[in-house]
Amino acid sequence: ILVLCGVAGVQSQSFTVDRQMRRYNVPRIVFINKLDRSGANPFRAKDQLREKLHLNPVFLQLPIGLEDKLEGLVDLIEMKGYYFSGPNGEEIAIKDVPADMKADADKWHADMLDALSLHDDELAEAMLEEKVTPDLIRAAIRRQTIALKIAPVMMGSAYKNKGVQLLLDGVVSYLP
Repeated sequence: ILVLCGVAGVQSQSFTVDRQMRRYNVPRIVFINKLDRSGANPFRAKDQLREKLHLNPVFLQLPIGLEDKLEGLVDLIEMKGYYFSGPNGEEIAIKDVPADMKADADKWHADMLDALSLHDDELAEAMLEEKVTPDLIRAAIRRQTIALKIAPVMMGSAYKNKGVQLLLDGVVSYLP
């Protein structure tokens, strides 16, 4: 897992970790952390992954709120909202995507599918036939992550334990 700060983005140690991952052909999931801090911007961090580390980042999630308003995450595969509550974020409520985020979620979902279909004929064919399922998307993400074609991007706040559970699910689903 390549962990980035949601405020600072790609830092000098990010280059060192990336260099080691490339040397040993280690598949990676990127986790943009600290989205509960002032100045957090996961979109800037995604751009830095592309520009500075020359990765092909693909958002799998969107934040529901940022900084002190971080409530949860939108899962772009399932198109559901995950809300974390309790002292350690251990209570997870799964709801529909917030109405004010529906258009953004649809756009990022389409972007995710486009990025994945570039390297995956099975997914591209399913898209043409309009038979895309979450399981098919997850299988495509796994194949492309292991082949080092994409870097799936997940996010949250480890301090408040928001998104960490989904990250661990991602480790099981997408890494070898």
